[in-house]
Amino acid sequence: MTTRRAGEEVSYTVSFLEMTARPRYGWPVTPTAMTGALLKAEKPPVWYFRALYDAVGRDYAWTDIHAREDPEIADWLNDPRVALYSLIDHGWPKGFFLLDWRDGDSCNLAYFGLVPEAVGRGFGAWMLRTAILTGWAIEGITRLEVNTCTLDHPRALIQYQRHGFTLTHREERSRVLTRDWTPAGK
Repeated sequence: MTTRRAGEEVSYTVSFLEMTARPRYGWPVTPTAMTGALLKAEKPPVWYFRALYDAVGRDYAWTDIHAREDPEIADWLNDPRVALYSLIDHGWPKGFFLLDWRDGDSCNLAYFGLVPEAVGRGFGAWMLRTAILTGWAIEGITRLEVNTCTLDHPRALIQYQRHGFTLTHREERSRVLTRDWTPAGK
């Protein structure tokens, strides 16, 4: 793996996906390897969200949230139409997802992912299906949306499609890395 250095520009493709009807599948069976729980954070502190964001996203060049100020993030996290869920197993976070219902009849799966130590243990599909069904659980929702990019886990796009999302469009983008980055799983 080649480490890309802070200050380098990287190009990537963002894929935007949507689901316009609640999927027909039911709530997933909890993975046998899991002994913990999926917990909804009540008024989570910004440091907690940033810690999850970094733990999950460091291998995928997630840095956008660091450009936002703490008060802005706190207002967003504490909006009653935003929900942060953490997968806690064996006493520590294995992953998280964040749902945002602020856009009327649409729900955005704004963040989703597992820490590297939890990848490949059956948690991802279970957590994604749970996130999708939780997103649809609010009355009046007619669309669930998500996006992923080529910097994310190499199986992210196919997993979203496998769980019922359809591609709506793609955009080519670039960014300057703010810290050194070694692509995971690429």
